[in-house]
Amino acid sequence: MSKTFNLYEAKTHLSDLVKRAAAGEEIIIAKAGQPRARLMPLPEVRVPRVPGGWQGQMWIADDFDDPLPPEILKSFLGADPDDETP
Repeated sequence: MSKTFNLYEAKTHLSDLVKRAAAGEEIIIAKAGQPRARLMPLPEVRVPRVPGGWQGQMWIADDFDDPLPPEILKSFLGADPDDETP
């Protein structure tokens, strides 16, 4: 279903009209009662990911995949980290 707005209303409420059009509503803008333009959503543009785009911009610590220290592992398991029992 389309909704028609005069040019003054469209200028006054442009942000709202763009939001409504992006949501799929057909918005017609008229001047002197004659339809002049239609707001409609643009297709979503997806930029393809480029492998290696972060190369040289980040690093992973050498011990990244080492086992967790016992006190941290106990915390993950819900135990008291200060408890001396294994």
